[in-house]
Amino acid sequence: MSVKVFLIFGIFFILSVSCKKEEQQTEIPYVYVNFSLNPNGTQYIHLNSVNGWETVYGGYNGILIFRKSINEFVAFERACPYDPLIKGAQVVVDTSEITCYCPKCGSKYIMLDGTPYEGPSRFPLKQYQAMYDGVMLYVSN
Repeated sequence: MSVKVFLIFGIFFILSVSCKKEEQQTEIPYVYVNFSLNPNGTQYIHLNSVNGWETVYGGYNGILIFRKSINEFVAFERACPYDPLIKGAQVVVDTSEITCYCPKCGSKYIMLDGTPYEGPSRFPLKQYQAMYDGVMLYVSN
């Protein structure tokens, strides 16, 4: 009987020590997003070509729009998901123009899908819905 009790307590001890809680993401405050723009016009000239990008007002800390292909766009919240409540934690596009980074924490993200690839952040950029009808791009949440 004592061997069984010892094994049960041993198993519970090992499980409690080995299980670490996943780091929780700081919630980016919700802000209603619903706008449209013409990505082929002169106002957003950098969106006229594939791998082009623009930043626009909206969301919690601005929105980064990236043109993945002729007919496909992605739109990301510019607030860094590592700690979005810190002033200045706003992603900016680096010189490669296909990745962006947070100047506060140093996290780097791929603009094709918002995946982090370097730095402390384990969370992707918050993505908004981007629908393109061939003329207008509609961004919403």
